Amino acid sequence: MSSPINNSILIVDDIPTNIKVLFDLLNQAGFRVSVAKNGQSALAKAKEALPNLILLDVMMPGIDGFETCRQLKANPKTKDIPVIFMTARTDTVDKVKGLQLGAVDYITKPIQHEEVLARINVHLELRRTQLRLAQEEKMSSLGQLVAGIAHEINNPVNFVYGNLIHAQNYITDLLNLIKLYEDHTINAIPEIQKFSQEIELEFIKKDLPHLLSSLAMGTERVEKIVRSLRLFSRLEDAEFQLFNIHEGIDSTLIILSHRLKAAPTRPIINVIKEYGDIPLVECYAGKLNQVFMNLLSNAIDALEEAVINAEITHELTIWIRTAVTDDKKSILVEIADNGVGIPPEVQQTIFEQFFTTKPLGKGTGLGLAIAHEIIVEKHNGTLQVKSTPGEGAQFLITIPIQQVSDEC
Repeated sequence: MSSPINNSILIVDDIPTNIKVLFDLLNQAGFRVSVAKNGQSALAKAKEALPNLILLDVMMPGIDGFETCRQLKANPKTKDIPVIFMTARTDTVDKVKGLQLGAVDYITKPIQHEEVLARINVHLELRRTQLRLAQEEKMSSLGQLVAGIAHEINNPVNFVYGNLIHAQNYITDLLNLIKLYEDHTINAIPEIQKFSQEIELEFIKKDLPHLLSSLAMGTERVEKIVRSLRLFSRLEDAEFQLFNIHEGIDSTLIILSHRLKAAPTRPIINVIKEYGDIPLVECYAGKLNQVFMNLLSNAIDALEEAVINAEITHELTIWIRTAVTDDKKSILVEIADNGVGIPPEVQQTIFEQFFTTKPLGKGTGLGLAIAHEIIVEKHNGTLQVKSTPGEGAQFLITIPIQQVSDEC
């Protein structure tokens, strides 16, 4: 479970005494607490701050708790925030009504401190688990989809690639045969001469070898993409294995290649790879690919948003650097961009669950939190961010070359 300080709670109550009791209790427990004294204020604050949980009084002047809850659940931006009702009433009908409106629980007044904290922690953990499962299911589905596509493409590509060699040999033989006919035929039949001119035989003889060479290069390119797709799809590795970090990064770039190309709203995003001489790393290959996907996707998002907001006009670039650390025990992966950077206050909370600076529908606030967990908890490594506003952002990963135990 993440620490309470990573979670914000909105208290909605019109009685100052109740607010003070809850504020002191939650503040002492380490939660970030905000307050609203009526339903209208609660709707505005919830939409702006997106707290992790809302404690909502049922009986309030103006918009009561039930109507406030209904509007919260009707708003796409706030509909997933857990709501716990607070009430002095014990009427079952009211409780059922609240649950039907989307509340997750009830707390009965007068407030019992231990009960409040227990219920809050339970529902925050349930919400975290729900989002993590959704994220893992998303990545697992992506892996299965990618693996399925790679499998379906692989067979016909191999068929084409295998037969291209024979086609090249056959066509070379046919061109040699035509040359023999031309060399040993003094007066060609007019009909043959006419047809040769119509099909531009001289051009065909020169262009056909180039055409076959282009087909072979294209097929090799598809085969490389298929290998990258199959490598990226290794999301269910159950144990540590030796892994080529460069192959993992390259496979992720293949998946994201369409996002790097020029778009109507922005120029091309250049990727500069400065790979060092690093050994194979003992790790969960698929999990590391997930980290690379999150960090590179975030870098692309940051550059796109900066261009749209006219914050940068220079050439868009992402740098990827790898090296062995000075102590020779770990490898270092650096992923940097030349966007607008990350403010210091954001850097302090960027790896917290639910924290996101992306607009509604573009982020869950889990990508970097999961990446941090994969690197730190599953691989005993480190994940840090360095940024100066206006000068881009830099994410630094260190991963031990060898794991000291089989434990995650």
